Amino acid sequence: MRHFLLVYDRSTGQLLELVEHPHQTEALQARFAAEKLHRDDPSIEVVVLTADSEETLRRTHTRYFLDVPQLVAEWLRHPAVA
Repeated sequence: MRHFLLVYDRSTGQLLELVEHPHQTEALQARFAAEKLHRDDPSIEVVVLTADSEETLRRTHTRYFLDVPQLVAEWLRHPAVA
């Protein structure tokens, strides 16, 4: 499995950083450093996600990779089942 550090700006809907790390320990160290760097900005979200590929990650965590109009279009194509 691969480990991906994502730094996401909720206020703009932009992915600021996407870095793949081969080892979970490295990914978590990078996460802690990014959280420290952005600790004064509550709109910044820092996460480490694990997936078998970046393609899978983009499919399972779409909100980090699409802007608002793209997310709406995607939702209209595949509305969530209530």
